[in-house]
Formats: sequence, structure tokens, C-alpha cells
Amino acid sequence: MFTWNREFTRGFTVAIAAIVLAMSSVHSAATEQAQQRRAGRDVRQETRQGARHTKQECRAADQKNNAQCRQDKRQTKQHGRQVARDIKY
Repeated sequence: MFTWNREFTRGFTVAIAAIVLAMSSVHSAATEQAQQRRAGRDVRQETRQGARHTKQECRAADQKNNAQCRQDKRQTKQHGRQVARDIKY
């Protein structure tokens, strides 16, 4: 009976160690994913400001009409979204 108890204790300890190890790797992956999301969000926010600036410069230069300036802004934002996706995935 004493041998069974020792084996049970050893098995239980190994199981607990495996659970702790698995949880730490899940936590690490979640932290990495959160950092990627945050970096993607930062890129999108910077892109919005850049797109506004692009449109303001376009309108100030008076070389294009409003629709063309709006299209430039859309393209700038779309590029920023793609960069954010590349960071996340």
C-alpha cells in the first residue's frame, strides 16, 4: 500500500507540473497576441492621422478635386489596415 501511495503522489506531482507548464505557455501566447493587437491598433491610429494629413495636403495643394483627394485618403487608410493585418497575423 505504501508503494501505491508513493506512485500516486509522484504521478500527481507530474500532472500538476504539466498543468502549470501548459498554463504558462498559454499565458505567454495570450500576452504575445495582445502585444500584436496593440501594435496593429497603434498602426491604424497613426494611419488615420496620416490619411487626414494626406487629404489636407492634397486639398491645400489644389491640384486635385475633392473626390481624388478622398480617394488618396482611402488608399492611405487601406495600406495602413494591411500593415496592421500583417502585424497581427
